[in-house]
Amino acid sequence: MKKKALIAMSGGVDSSVAAFLMQKNGFDCVGVTMKLYDNEDVGISRVGTCCSLDDIEDARSVAVKLGIPYYVFNFTDEFHEKVIERFVSAYENGMTPNPCIDCNRFLKFHRLYLRAKELGFDCIATGHYAAVEEKDGRFFLKKAADDTKDQSYVLYSLTQDELAHTVFPLGGLTKKKVRKIADENGFLNAEKPDSQDICFVPDGDYAAAIERFSGKKYIRGAFVDTSGNTLGEHRGIIHYTAGQRKGLLPTLPEKMYVCRVCAENNTVVLGTESELYSDNVTVSELNWISGEAPAKPFFCTVRTRYRQREASAAVTPLSNGDVRICFDEPQRAVTPGQAAVMYDGEYVIGGGTIVKG
Repeated sequence: MKKKALIAMSGGVDSSVAAFLMQKNGFDCVGVTMKLYDNEDVGISRVGTCCSLDDIEDARSVAVKLGIPYYVFNFTDEFHEKVIERFVSAYENGMTPNPCIDCNRFLKFHRLYLRAKELGFDCIATGHYAAVEEKDGRFFLKKAADDTKDQSYVLYSLTQDELAHTVFPLGGLTKKKVRKIADENGFLNAEKPDSQDICFVPDGDYAAAIERFSGKKYIRGAFVDTSGNTLGEHRGIIHYTAGQRKGLLPTLPEKMYVCRVCAENNTVVLGTESELYSDNVTVSELNWISGEAPAKPFFCTVRTRYRQREASAAVTPLSNGDVRICFDEPQRAVTPGQAAVMYDGEYVIGGGTIVKG
C-alpha cells in the first residue's frame, strides 16, 4: 500500500517540484495550499510575494497537471495570531523578528502536521532546501546540498516528531536543477521569481505594515549616542533595527549606525561601526533538534542571521534554560528578535531567539 503524503504547495516552483518528486517516488500525494491572509488585508500584488490568493491558482494548475487532488486550508486566524501579532509585538518591544521562522514553527510544521495526522497522512512534504536524516531512531536536520539556497536556519524549531514525518525532496538539488525539472514537466511557474519580501509586507515598508495591523501611531523619541547624549529625534522605534544606517539624521558628527533600540525609554542608540560588534549574546526560547537540552558547555558554529556566515563560538547553558553564546571573533549587528542557530558541521544542533546582544 502506498504511503500518503500531504504536499504544502505555495504556488512557487520549489513546492511544485517537491510534489512532482514525491509522486515520482511512489507516494500517494495530495496538494494543499495554506490560505494565510486575504490579499486586501495586506495590500499585496502577485509579484515578489508568496502565499497570496493568486498563488493558489498556480498551485492548483500544477496539481491538475500532476493529476493529484488539491485543497485549500484556511489558517488565516492562526496566521494572524501566531505570526502577524508576534511580528508587531516584537517591533513594539525594540526587536527585529523573523516571521518566516514563526510561520514554519506554528503553521507549516505544527498546524499543518496535525491536520495531516488527523487525515491519515504518513508525512508532509515541502519545497524547503534542507534534509532530514535518521540514525538509530533519532532524526537530524541537515543543511541542503546547495549552500546558496540552504534554509535550515528557518527550520531549527522542528521537533523529533515533526522531523519523523517530514520530507524535503529538494535537499540534494540545486535551484537550477529544480527549475529544469519544472520546465521539462511544463509547470507554468518554472521561471517564477523567488519570493523576496515578507509575504504580508510586500513593499518592504515594515513600519507602515505595523501601523496598519496595530491601528497605532508610534510616538517620536530621542536618538542618543552610546554615552547617552541626545543627538536628535527619531520617528518611532518601529522604524529602526540594529545595523541600520539609512533614515537616521541628516547631520551627524560621523558615520553612525543603529546599535540598539530601547523600547523601555523609547530611544534609539546610535554608534560607530566599531560599536556595532558583540562578542557574546543571550538566546532564549530554545529548541534542540535532539529533543534534549545540553547539560554542559560545548563548541559549535552559529549563524545569527539568515544569510550570514557561521561563526565559531562556545555555548554555555544557563540555569533558566537560556544559553550564552561567546564568539571567537566579535559579530556585527547581532540583533534581538533574530534567531541564533547552532550547527555541528552539516547538522543543526538547535536554535532560539536572541534576547540580548
